Amino acid sequence: MRVPASRADTLAAVLGLDPDVEELAARLLWPAPYPLFETSLWRAVTAVAPQDAVVVAADGRTVRCTQWWTPPEPDRPLAEAAPLIRTALQEAVGARTRQGGVVSCDLSGGLDSTSVCFLADRSPARVVASTWPGRDPADTDQHWAEQAMKHLPDVEHVVWDADASPLVYEDLLDIDDLLDEPTIGVMDRSRVLHHLPGLAARGSRLHLTGIGGDHVAWCSEAYYHRMLRTRPLFALRQLRGFRALWQWPLADTVRALADSRPYGKWLADSAGHLRGPLPPSAATGLGWGMTPRLFDWVTPDAERMARRALLAAATTVSPLHPDRGLHSDLEQIRSCSRVIRQWDAMAARTGLPMASPFLDDRVIEACLAVRPGERVTPWRYKPVLSAAMRGIVPDACLRRTTKAAASMDASNGLREHRADLLAMWEGSRLEALGLVDGAALRRLAQRPAAAGLSDAILYSTIAAEVWLRGLARGRTHVPHHGSRP
Repeated sequence: MRVPASRADTLAAVLGLDPDVEELAARLLWPAPYPLFETSLWRAVTAVAPQDAVVVAADGRTVRCTQWWTPPEPDRPLAEAAPLIRTALQEAVGARTRQGGVVSCDLSGGLDSTSVCFLADRSPARVVASTWPGRDPADTDQHWAEQAMKHLPDVEHVVWDADASPLVYEDLLDIDDLLDEPTIGVMDRSRVLHHLPGLAARGSRLHLTGIGGDHVAWCSEAYYHRMLRTRPLFALRQLRGFRALWQWPLADTVRALADSRPYGKWLADSAGHLRGPLPPSAATGLGWGMTPRLFDWVTPDAERMARRALLAAATTVSPLHPDRGLHSDLEQIRSCSRVIRQWDAMAARTGLPMASPFLDDRVIEACLAVRPGERVTPWRYKPVLSAAMRGIVPDACLRRTTKAAASMDASNGLREHRADLLAMWEGSRLEALGLVDGAALRRLAQRPAAAGLSDAILYSTIAAEVWLRGLARGRTHVPHHGSRP
């Protein structure tokens, strides 16, 4: 008998299951590629793919999965697509604001959050805009947010104290959310939730974010791998621009463009290089994605398990789309949505739910339908969103071509919270399972400026450790060394 549930951990708890250690090992990959980041952590529980739906018959006994969604072909001119994107985003924001009351919106000054804020301002709801300046003196978010506020006279603007805002890695030891899988979202949990009580105190019933705009209003340069073969002159001109923009060496770019391995072969090949150096950025940008890696603190046993998982997936997997560009876009959207799902649940516990209109199905479809040559270009920043929001967002706000990276918040977080990281690796659950070398991680916690840490290579390991610590609080079974199905 098949029993459906909205959470894998609920089924696992009912069945008294331990998480599978090999699945945990695969989640230590940075990053875990498709389909490994979408599998269930319990072997007896099957994950339902995002494009599928569970159908339960009237008798309640017959349960089957059926595909309900397919991505659009990216063949629509931007001039034709822009009104459709605008309508989809208007409806996504409208669905959350038409009831009126007070809603709050992130306003970083970036194109994504600014668009959501202006759309919310056109609704029956009263809007509170929330700006969180970065600590980096080069961060221009507050400047651009203030430019937007000049055109939003009815919106209340709250600017938080940058120095009072949590850093990355804060409060990792105290996370007690019910998580049904490891998520790198725990790294920014405190930052994401910090301002929500203050917005709720101002009457907000829902907090809207611009998260997802980077994933749908921009796209992967990997489209140009195929485009080089179908529109070579256009692709070469664009690729020259990307080389200058991203500082791709010519040799790396040529190798990436010449690499025509199918996805399964690429996945299998990556299993043989898990300890190698990080691949060139051109290979990541023009390929199937970032090649997964394991780092010094991951044990040989964990490496063998992760390699087995990669090789097993490679024998049966098909990419999310034959075009590596659309595959990369869909993988990033799905990966981002998994983090947002956890953040939404965390936010609801504070009393102020969050919503991300850019990740609505219709918005995703409208954006993905745009011709990739018009959606990602080295000559313009997010042309899709600029075209769709013209007439709603003032031209002065659409001119922004930068995005704050918050790298100082991450590096400062490593330094200021190294004691917490050190405590995390004392009595590590991952170490008890034989998946990591706890001593190596403890040494690393004492060297927060070590090479490579600025590239977030610790994220997947911390995510798994925090998740296991949560299980150890008694919500469900915790695996023990050598536990296997």
